Amino acid sequence: MNLPAVGRHGRSAVFLLVLVLLLLSWLLGREAGPLGPAAEPATAGFVGSEGCAGCHAGEYAAWQSSQHAVAMQHATAASVLGDFDDARFEYAGVTSTFFRRDGRHFIRTDGPDGRLTDFAVEYTFGVEPLQQYLVELPGGRLQALSLAWDTRPAEQGGQRWFHLYPSEQVDHRDELHWTRRSQNWNFMCADCHSTAVRKAYDPATETYATGYAEVSAGCESCHGPGSAHLAWAAKAGDDPAKGLTIALDERRGVSWRRDPATGQPVRSEPRASDREIEVCAQCHARRAQVAEGYHAGRPFTDHYLPSLLDRELYFPDGQQQDEVFIWGSWLQSRMHGAGVTCSDCHDPHSQALLAPGNAVCAQCHSPATYDAVTHHRHAPGAAGSQCVDCHMPARTYMVVDPRRDHSMRVPRPDESVLHGTPNACNHCHVDQDADWAAAAVRGWLGRDARGSHAFTAIFQQADLGDARAAAGLADLATDQNQPAIVRASAIERLARLGEADPQLVREAARSNDPLLRLAAVRLADALPEGERPALLAALLRDVRLAVRIEAARSLTPVQAGLSGGYAADWRRAEGEYRASLGYNADRPEAVVALGSLETSLGSFAPALEAFARARRMEPTYVPAYLNAAEALRLQARDQDAIGMLAEGLGAVPSSGPLYHSLGLAQVRLGRREEAMESLRKAMELEPDEPRFTYVYAVALHSTGSPRQAMQLLRSALERWPGQRDMVEALAAFERDAGEAVSSGLR
Repeated sequence: MNLPAVGRHGRSAVFLLVLVLLLLSWLLGREAGPLGPAAEPATAGFVGSEGCAGCHAGEYAAWQSSQHAVAMQHATAASVLGDFDDARFEYAGVTSTFFRRDGRHFIRTDGPDGRLTDFAVEYTFGVEPLQQYLVELPGGRLQALSLAWDTRPAEQGGQRWFHLYPSEQVDHRDELHWTRRSQNWNFMCADCHSTAVRKAYDPATETYATGYAEVSAGCESCHGPGSAHLAWAAKAGDDPAKGLTIALDERRGVSWRRDPATGQPVRSEPRASDREIEVCAQCHARRAQVAEGYHAGRPFTDHYLPSLLDRELYFPDGQQQDEVFIWGSWLQSRMHGAGVTCSDCHDPHSQALLAPGNAVCAQCHSPATYDAVTHHRHAPGAAGSQCVDCHMPARTYMVVDPRRDHSMRVPRPDESVLHGTPNACNHCHVDQDADWAAAAVRGWLGRDARGSHAFTAIFQQADLGDARAAAGLADLATDQNQPAIVRASAIERLARLGEADPQLVREAARSNDPLLRLAAVRLADALPEGERPALLAALLRDVRLAVRIEAARSLTPVQAGLSGGYAADWRRAEGEYRASLGYNADRPEAVVALGSLETSLGSFAPALEAFARARRMEPTYVPAYLNAAEALRLQARDQDAIGMLAEGLGAVPSSGPLYHSLGLAQVRLGRREEAMESLRKAMELEPDEPRFTYVYAVALHSTGSPRQAMQLLRSALERWPGQRDMVEALAAFERDAGEAVSSGLR
């Protein structure tokens, strides 16, 4: 299944004025260089998977047995697996009923208004280990019901209805309700579960006319449109590309051998591209879509924005935390670095492993060395003796769906002790703790385990806002031995810390890797605006759309000062950025990003209209109020900004970011008592946001409570050591009070 369960963190504190299309992270790709025109593959039309069956009967039969073939199906007696024999399920005070009528499947459940209504099931979604159901609502919307069928055998706990948010009480007013945008098929799911999807959203009417070439993920999802290939086959032409938009031939003629010196497997020739991995990444990456029309053979980052190793998605050591769909984990692995592709382990048509159990690893790794008790330390055949038990631990999503981590890491219970990260040992040994597991490993090896993922401490320190992580992050960012996704993630953390080095921006912007070039733009955002043109102007001509639009966004505040041809480059890239936001105009994030773009250009009327449209789309979307208030502030309309923030608090009364911005606006108007109350509420509502604590402490000091301010900062620094603003403020307060300075950044 590729419908991520949207978590509660989506509701909380985005308080900085940022462009919130989605976390802009970028894909690893191997290219000739960052500049120059991108080649466009030959155009062709989609013909459907049955058009492939005549010549590729074996591959077609294997595909039919795969989950790709049934990723989405019309709801029929054969495709629907759930119990629709008047079954009932109760959740959040609502009793839903599943039944048939006139040969169709129906669910009686709470609709958009909370009333029980009969909804016809139009499509099934997935088959194993759960199946969801799609219902059509007005405006061409298909919505994924949060009530799903557990398709596992009864002895495994399956054959039952369940809710995807069992620990919540989701009703029709909740953003996670099946009728809301977070469960919308047209935006969230269609692009991966069907072939050649066209979203066709009309912002004027707020309706969809979404269509596809094939209802499921067919042959052309991976091989590209097939009409030219069929024409080539019919004429027995001499086209060396055979009419294909991409040749997935990176493994052709390639073998693996063991290096006699190290015993490690070595590819017979280096992998020269990421074609196959990019094709898989279109759906097996956590990403946003910025342009329509992707097909196999086109550049991935011309259409998608994959996420990096963000703290909301991954643990500090890079293990999967949220539902990230494999790609980001795989790029961290030594196997990816060695040249392994997805089809080295998986049959691309059936999705099955190429060999059972440990035999799939034994294709390259010596069983005598690795499939042995001396290596895995468990009895043969027992839990822990399988390679995946230790090197690919699973994490369960959507209640019943375990996904294996593909970073292929060494288990590190010692890091669990130090940093609280998970480890494979305690995944099985749930009755023991990490100290026990770490001691066991030390008993086996005479030392703690070691692995190639050596950035845990630095990433965790940075994620706590500790400025002392900057040096370690810079070392990671420039370490050519680190995977590109790790280097780019280090650069983005430097940007969040505000620790921007122009030389590092310059080097990353010249990288052949689009992921690093995108990270360079994010780091440049932490520099004064006047320094950006010299560092980023060339990226307005980048070969990848993702890089161009991000460079255009960053340079918007200073675009009037761009010289020569770069002014025209910015106008062209800014148009592409607008087009990407227009494609996602069905989401309040994109509409707010458009408003922020207009704000940067000083076009306040269209900016405020965009923010108003986002609020109409989603009245509880906090950034729509925050960014509108900022646009009003920039026009010296602080009283109107206060009214906007008050309106937001009426919709989201527990929002710390809204209270924080309200407090700052009240400070500007000299309403100190009200400001102190607002800033205090912000801190209390968002206890995990250090900036709210820092600002409240500064406010306490400025209103005559220095002792209370110093105590608050000392307590905060015990939790968040190394917060530069806090350390410097406390030092200044202590000097003012005639006290010895108690802390500093070392």
